[in-house]
Amino acid sequence: MDKTIQKKLINLRSIIKNYEKVIIAFSGGVDSTFLLKIASDTIGNNCIAVTLHTPAHSLFEMDIVNQIAKSFHLTPHIIPLDITNFDEIIKNPPDRCYHCKKYMFLRIKEFAEKNNISSILEGSNLDDLNDYRPGLKALKELDIKSPLIQAAFTKQDIRKISKELDLPTWNKPANPCLATRIPYGTPITKEILSKIDKAEEFLYSLGLAQFRVRYHNTIARIEANKKDFDVIFQSSNQIIKRFKDLGFKYITVDIEGYRSGSLNEGA
Repeated sequence: MDKTIQKKLINLRSIIKNYEKVIIAFSGGVDSTFLLKIASDTIGNNCIAVTLHTPAHSLFEMDIVNQIAKSFHLTPHIIPLDITNFDEIIKNPPDRCYHCKKYMFLRIKEFAEKNNISSILEGSNLDDLNDYRPGLKALKELDIKSPLIQAAFTKQDIRKISKELDLPTWNKPANPCLATRIPYGTPITKEILSKIDKAEEFLYSLGLAQFRVRYHNTIARIEANKKDFDVIFQSSNQIIKRFKDLGFKYITVDIEGYRSGSLNEGA
């Protein structure tokens, strides 16, 4: 292991040891899986995995959460939260992520208080500070700790160690919540989120790994890696049928290809 990364790992373990008992906000993604692994190895049963299940999180991701936690000999506490009950989220403003994070972590804090746990950790990394992440403001306001930032871990560091630890998420593509597929200003509903979830689940079944189904009312705009265009066009009849069954009238493929946060381009 690279000496610089090894130092970061030692520092991370030292940070975690300072907590008597912690909750890890666990999404099943690259960062939170890595953090949960290190925390559970460091403080054992004093590490509690908590996952929020909202309409903006796919059922597929919930299956992954359970599988990963089980492999760590942990049982995640799944807390349901209907984010479509909150006007600040339904209206879908550019700072929607701030409001969403706030409601989610307030719910986790309630769980923590009921179980006499004073510290909550989450998996933001150093690279997140260079992106548009309004949710980070909510974390700071609620005193949620980000030990991977504190220990100066980049996404590349996390993937590298995750691979060495044989974690199943080491090369997992980023997969933010389904609300990120909806343009700002378009009201968020459970029906729209479910439609996107089912459309993306179908594309997964065709073997695509990194893509988005962007929602534009009657239009579904598929962003995918250009190397996967052949798969999409070979399966076009199946995709058209499935997407139209879900209620889309028009199905397009964005020739610019997949790019993270593309809906921020018009924000």
